[in-house]
Amino acid sequence: MGGPLQQAAQVPSRGVFNHFTQLVSDASGWAYAILFVLALLDAVVPIVPSETSVITAGVVASQGDLSLPLVILFAAGGAIAGDNIAYFLGWRFGRQINDRFFNSEKAKKRVAWAHRQVEERGGELIVIARFIPGGRTVVTLSAGTLEYPWRKFILFDAIAGFVWATYAASLGYFGGHAFEDAPWKGLLLAFAIAFAVTGAIELVRWYVKRRRQSTTTT
Repeated sequence: MGGPLQQAAQVPSRGVFNHFTQLVSDASGWAYAILFVLALLDAVVPIVPSETSVITAGVVASQGDLSLPLVILFAAGGAIAGDNIAYFLGWRFGRQINDRFFNSEKAKKRVAWAHRQVEERGGELIVIARFIPGGRTVVTLSAGTLEYPWRKFILFDAIAGFVWATYAASLGYFGGHAFEDAPWKGLLLAFAIAFAVTGAIELVRWYVKRRRQSTTTT
């Protein structure tokens, strides 16, 4: 395969994962399974280039060599599976990990802040964190550690997984030439979207809180 597919194969990655990303760009028969595995691993070990692979798969799908709906389905499925692994790791080992590796006063304050955010914002935070590499791992681990209700977690996580996969695959599919040579632009856009959504939600929360206060004082 030549042209855009060869260019997509040049997407930078890390170590051995570069080979997997190239298999995706070559429309390998394993492409969908690789997308699932990379998205799963990225949720637990935030050094795996899942966004890069999904964007690459979107580029390949735009050439007709992969199915865009299947790219979204497998990427979302891997993300959701990985998030749930992180959740149950937090549920089972979270407190021991905190006690062992976050025992300084400063670290304890950071952990307490993260836990407080999960308790106050729960579902909102789960959705937003999916767009922040590394942040999603911290949030899902914290949700498990705090024993955030799993039924609520899986609901918000499923929404987050499919929105994230659709966003990343669509970047490659509709803006392939803009992002295939510089996937970091897609990551910057993901951060911008996450912060924009956060700002909008916080503005709504502030407005609702102010309305309630004004109602109770009148």
